[in-house]
Amino acid sequence: MNHHRFLTKSEVRHKRFEAKIRYLKDSFTLWRRNSLMVIGTVIILLLILVAVFAPLLATHDPYDQVLPNRLAPPSRAHYFGTDSLGRDIFSRVVYGARVTLTIAFLVAMISTPIGMIIGVTAGYFGGALDEILMRLSDVFLAFPKLILAIAFAAALGPGVENAIVAIAVANWPGYARLARAETLIVKNNDYIQVIRTMGASNLRIMAGHIAPMCISSVIVRMSLDMGTIILTAAGLGFLGLGAQPPTPEWGLMVSDGRQFLVDQWWVSTLPGFAILLVVMGFNLVGDGIRDILDPHQRQK
Repeated sequence: MNHHRFLTKSEVRHKRFEAKIRYLKDSFTLWRRNSLMVIGTVIILLLILVAVFAPLLATHDPYDQVLPNRLAPPSRAHYFGTDSLGRDIFSRVVYGARVTLTIAFLVAMISTPIGMIIGVTAGYFGGALDEILMRLSDVFLAFPKLILAIAFAAALGPGVENAIVAIAVANWPGYARLARAETLIVKNNDYIQVIRTMGASNLRIMAGHIAPMCISSVIVRMSLDMGTIILTAAGLGFLGLGAQPPTPEWGLMVSDGRQFLVDQWWVSTLPGFAILLVVMGFNLVGDGIRDILDPHQRQK
């Protein structure tokens, strides 16, 4: 005769802890096997370290103008040369990492929750509310993100804060669509029906049981969007709608060197290379995270 013993709370917690550790180990193994993701991770970590330790890494004051030394080529005194106002480009690129990271993460932190709230709400309630919210997202999706961000930035006025708001407003529909699709799958599951019959409110079901199921897909989308956000911010800076002089922002630095591109190539090229490297790093990590969170990859 078989005797079934229920697990105690401590045993349940221990098994959950073991499952989490096993999940992390499997994720690390998949990360280590993906050489491109390792490269992307190194690039992003270097960007973060450069942003954090900018005062220690910069060789000059990024705002210090030395007009007699303007447009000097790269040398031991100025690793990346100087710009049209005699400012050290290397130091400005280093400090520009702070501006770039700030814009990218603030946009992600604003647009992702907005998109998730709208998407989960539309998918859960359906009907007329779903139609209204999705048609609104269709209006935003009808335009390229950069064009939409330019329109909002032009309306709000130039500046880093307005650029962040403009990019966030142009970026939320993708998350809303993704969260709605996940919600439509999850909301009809049996356990959601059980929770509803137990008296849980709609808000509690959406926030506590449906939204967490959308997070993995949203994280993948967010990691892939970081490169686009950085490019959009650089584009706004290039057009004069983002960061304003003398802020050391990479897109603005590329714009400042346009007229010197033939003879003094370093003024625009080196900040542009920094944009290229960071965008590539985020894209490689985004592709890797998508593979790690794919159940089929874990089964292999």
